[in-house]
Amino acid sequence: MARTQDKVIISCAVTGSVHTPTMSPYLPLSPDDIARQAIEAAEAGAAILHLHARDPGDGRPSADPKVFDQFVPRIRAATDAVINITTGGSTRMTLVERLAYPLQAKPEMCSLNMGSMNFSIHPAARKIQDWKYDWEKPYIEGMEDLIFRNTFRDIKHILRVLGDDCGTRFEFECYDVGHLYNLAHFVDEGLMRGPLFIQGIFGILGGIGPDPENLVHMKTTADRLFGDGYRFSVLGAGRHQMPLLTMGALLGGNVRVGLEDSLYLGKGQLAKSCAEQVRKIRRILEELSLEIASPQEARAMLGLKGQENVAF
Repeated sequence: MARTQDKVIISCAVTGSVHTPTMSPYLPLSPDDIARQAIEAAEAGAAILHLHARDPGDGRPSADPKVFDQFVPRIRAATDAVINITTGGSTRMTLVERLAYPLQAKPEMCSLNMGSMNFSIHPAARKIQDWKYDWEKPYIEGMEDLIFRNTFRDIKHILRVLGDDCGTRFEFECYDVGHLYNLAHFVDEGLMRGPLFIQGIFGILGGIGPDPENLVHMKTTADRLFGDGYRFSVLGAGRHQMPLLTMGALLGGNVRVGLEDSLYLGKGQLAKSCAEQVRKIRRILEELSLEIASPQEARAMLGLKGQENVAF
């Protein structure tokens, strides 16, 4: 079984690379907006902040280290939250582009998708008639014919250049049961050490569905593969966010919210900030008598190298 924990880590994914500006006026796009929403999320109780960058001009996903540098140091200066930089970027970025800022920043934590996969929200384009920017519609529709690439060699490279060389630990993003077995392969190869931080992701087209039974299946599979050498967290996409997170926490797991994962606070109600989602899940968890982990407690739980050892 996964180890028993008495506090829940709240992660917040601030903006991501999937949603586009037309989908919500509250999606943070500029460096100022990303910094402000990240800091507010930390103040609301998020111990980990998962960060992507956006082009300041039109909000499209960006891998430019110069853009990251406009908000990441500001977030570090304003909060003691763990800063978690994406290595996923977007389906249109090369591995070199995706790793450019993580290798420069040497953060405490990075996300790491545990396999290549179809990853798409292309049906969402059918619901939108008027787009704010010309790039958005082809970007969303084009997902139907794109693959997110992370081969075994790609993953090994990331583990070595970030994990071994930089001391960065990972949020292992597992979109299906097979990704757990991919992770177990790298453990067997001796390429990583525990405690593992496994993010089970439910409800993305191309990955495992958001059924509660699937959450239990992922959790019990992880228990079997990793014993007490891991921490489990739950990401529910879209409208599945709060129900699945609550269930995951009751099963002993941690939770992830943020406008990367869902644009909504409730049915038909857009979230006006990431902090609103953090406050909502925190209220639910505390009403269930679960305690929220501070950033320092999260660092201890996940064996992180500490904020003083990053390069930003």
